[in-house]
Amino acid sequence: MPAQTVWITGASSGIGEALALRFAQDGARLVLSARRESELERVAVRCRDSGLAADKVLVLPLDVTDWDSLPVAVQTVLDTFGSVDLLINNAGVSQRSLCKDTDMAVYQKLMDVDVMGQIALTKAVLPHMLERRAGHLAVTSSVAGKVGAPMRTGYCAAKHAVMGFFDALRAEVEGQGVQVSTITPGFIRTDISRNALAGDGSAYGEEDEDIAGGMDVTECAEVVYKGLKAKKREIPVGKGKEMAALWVKRISPEALFRMARARS
Repeated sequence: MPAQTVWITGASSGIGEALALRFAQDGARLVLSARRESELERVAVRCRDSGLAADKVLVLPLDVTDWDSLPVAVQTVLDTFGSVDLLINNAGVSQRSLCKDTDMAVYQKLMDVDVMGQIALTKAVLPHMLERRAGHLAVTSSVAGKVGAPMRTGYCAAKHAVMGFFDALRAEVEGQGVQVSTITPGFIRTDISRNALAGDGSAYGEEDEDIAGGMDVTECAEVVYKGLKAKKREIPVGKGKEMAALWVKRISPEALFRMARARS
């Protein structure tokens, strides 16, 4: 059986990098995408150092907000590896600012990167999967895609939107051989808060206490890897109290709203 082709966006750091290394151990053919080519090359070296053959790693720099470039990128992957078996839409940016202090341009960027970029690349890959009646689409959403939290109005809005889109897409395509998974991380030890957008669009530049105490990113990648292999429709991953919020939201929304207010 030929190796699976796994395309990971946001592969230059954090969860994307950790997933690339985990799939490299599995012998997958990897497509690594993000805006920073130098960082993608670094990740590619790590994948090759783990034993993956050089011809099984394609570094493909990509800006998911440049919609016109996406069909060309898809064709490049198909010309190189012949298929896209698993697309992990992992590109994204977070936010740390109060609504009253947040420029509309920041909200626009969050929506462009975290929602529209994921939709655009998925739409570019989807016809290939439907034609084959095979494939797996995944997206990194967040507990923030189910729960509202202070300092993250735009991020929560974006992650709620992406969760809704991929849940609806699943209902459309699952009967045609295409699997859809939503990855729902809690606090994972990455640079997500340092790289988050402040209210004026600059980098927040600080590490949240919650992120610092979160799950190790390699441990996170292992949970996600196993969930994708099992074709789970939703993959919650984390170890803190935020994971309990997923259940509280279902059982007692009012209790969760009080808990969120206490954090503000």
